[in-house]
Amino acid sequence: MILTKFCAFRFKIWKIMAFKKQTLKNDLRVITVPFRDATSVTVLALFATGSKYEAKEINGLSHFLEHMMFKGTKKRPTTLSISEELDGVGGFFNAFTGEERTGYWVKVDWTHLDLALDIVSDMLLNSKFDKKEMDKERGVIIEEMNMVKDNPRRHVWDLLGKLMYGDQPAGRDILGTKEIISTVSREELVRYYKSQYGAGNMVLIVSGKFDQKAILGKINKYFTRLNLQNPQEKPKVVENQHHPEILINSKQTDQTHWCLSFRAFDIFDKRRFALAVLSLILGEGMSSRLFIRIREKQGLAYTIHSGTDHSTDTGCLAIYAGVGNDKVKKALEETLDEIKKIKTKGITDAELKKAKDNFKGKTLIGLETSDEWASFVGGQEIITRKIMTPEEVLKKINKVTRRDILGVAREVFQNEKMNLALIGPFKDRKIFDDILKI
Repeated sequence: MILTKFCAFRFKIWKIMAFKKQTLKNDLRVITVPFRDATSVTVLALFATGSKYEAKEINGLSHFLEHMMFKGTKKRPTTLSISEELDGVGGFFNAFTGEERTGYWVKVDWTHLDLALDIVSDMLLNSKFDKKEMDKERGVIIEEMNMVKDNPRRHVWDLLGKLMYGDQPAGRDILGTKEIISTVSREELVRYYKSQYGAGNMVLIVSGKFDQKAILGKINKYFTRLNLQNPQEKPKVVENQHHPEILINSKQTDQTHWCLSFRAFDIFDKRRFALAVLSLILGEGMSSRLFIRIREKQGLAYTIHSGTDHSTDTGCLAIYAGVGNDKVKKALEETLDEIKKIKTKGITDAELKKAKDNFKGKTLIGLETSDEWASFVGGQEIITRKIMTPEEVLKKINKVTRRDILGVAREVFQNEKMNLALIGPFKDRKIFDDILKI
């Protein structure tokens, strides 16, 4: 009852904060999301580019370019020049690189919107890409690689991508390789920047408190110089699997880390909503089936959870666990048995209701700040060029039935769609071959 009242209250707020999408003369898409009672404003610039757009010889360049955007402009010649201005007003800024998108964001109190727009546009339009700074940054990124590989809980996800997609962009590390990062030239970096950072390949989101009548004029002032270049397209991912696949990174660890994944649906597939509910029931939260069975009842793992991932041409449901080395086989057997139960018997009405309420609650709580709203609308637009409102997303979830769950479970949980990536003190995959059957 409390949740129902809270949902109704939040829906009223969403209607007040109706976002607006416009396209400027230079083909730049602009999304504004006004918060009537906010105290902050977020400026987020998203580009439809990332590691899936890279040729093999420049793998890691999207991420390298992201780093170089913070190394100085003509107006702000050093990294310190950029950070000091934002620190001086208590602002936050960062960036990220994924497979299909790269983003830069600044969050400040609403009175400093012009500063946020100025800094983001200055970085995107006027970065120097200084060769000396680039050479220093090579070492920074290589240390980032070392950090990831020393963290098996993080690194196992990279291995999973390699296992599922192999020697194509989707299967390569976003960070690239040490060899490429050590040798890639400034000319290659600038060439990639000019190709991918055009107005037609970008979405700018302003979310929070701002003057709705003046915002478009401000954006035109700072971003009108973005060019109209046609970006390179990414190659379509090829998937060709006929039986369970296993990739073992043999390493002396106190705990084995594994990811078990099943190929599923891309972001345009309507079945992804049923898959999201299925994942919630299976392994998201401390009352999920896997958490209760693997941790609470049998004490096989401290952490086990599931989740879904969807891009323009790939998708999967994946389960991660950190397990004692002597309990790996047992934990996998128990996990697969729980998957079999859902695949054969389905779920209960109570589980379905709880999962839907869980999804609603997370959605509501997740949209409380200006940066979260910017990510919500911008993430959809940059990947699909369409934006579903929170109400529309929740309507899709509410329509999911037990029959839908059973259908996607039987379609996704197939031997020929199963992949296991593992980091631990194992060398022989034969001990896992007999387990991976459902």
